[in-house]
Amino acid sequence: MTVDDRQGDHEDTASTDTALDDETRWRTAGERIETLLDASAAGGAVARERAEQLVREVAELYGAGLQRVLRLLDADSAAIDRLARDDLVASLLLVHGLHPHDVHTRVRTALDTVRPYLGSHGGDVALLGVADGVVRLELSGSCKTCPSSSVTLELAVEDAVRAAAPEIVSIEVAAAQAESASLFSADSLFSRVHATPPDQPAGSWVAVPELAELQPGEVGGFSIAGLVVLACRVGDNLFAYRDHCPACDNSLAGAALHRRMGHPVGDAVLRCPTCHAHFDAVHAGARVDGDGHLEPLPVLVRSGELSVAVPVGVRG
Repeated sequence: MTVDDRQGDHEDTASTDTALDDETRWRTAGERIETLLDASAAGGAVARERAEQLVREVAELYGAGLQRVLRLLDADSAAIDRLARDDLVASLLLVHGLHPHDVHTRVRTALDTVRPYLGSHGGDVALLGVADGVVRLELSGSCKTCPSSSVTLELAVEDAVRAAAPEIVSIEVAAAQAESASLFSADSLFSRVHATPPDQPAGSWVAVPELAELQPGEVGGFSIAGLVVLACRVGDNLFAYRDHCPACDNSLAGAALHRRMGHPVGDAVLRCPTCHAHFDAVHAGARVDGDGHLEPLPVLVRSGELSVAVPVGVRG
């Protein structure tokens, strides 16, 4: 590698770091604005009112500018779609009521982003409809009976839907099979999720951009908010599990991916380096040579960053 190559790599890395810093800054802009407004209240009610009016004037100015941009791009649907796919731009368009896609389209697109994770649990989600601010979903496959299905819903589906359609009031979920059909509001479900015992954890998302460095077939260990996690890449997909073998109660450090003889491309099992138990890395870590399964952790792209959901109590 030449000096120029190294310099180019350094510049690319610096550029990526700057982009990530910018993303983080804009994602927290709302919190900073609210903090400044609260600080202005120290000057009295009049000072607070003037500060709020200033924010409204600036917001309306940029809203008018965005509206004009869309008007100028009216004949270029491809360019408008690119704008709508950008997290920051999409959020601004939503704030000003200018998003080119209706709520049904946005929710459907959001569900497509979490479908690969649900598929790893043998499940799927379908959009039944959106009406009067209520999104109605249907869970199908083994996901609805999986011990972590309620956590999957909260951390993946609900997060994606609310980010794409912040105007919705509630989410209702129905099981696909009539004999076990149930309908409940998201609020009642999430109250049960937060009350679940530690072995069925709810949690919070932690950005782990380092996961992107894993190559196909590679397994790596990561410490995420104090939790040791084993992550692997199978093809284009990333999977993460708590670093614990349920068969021998030891760490999975040193585990490797293997393809089972006679199975198609894409098959991948993790072998415990201590007891040699085998777990399906693609399908929720189910053990393939006995009982038990690994504890999967959701991996999704949130606000442009690879993130992992860690259990409540791990992260303060």
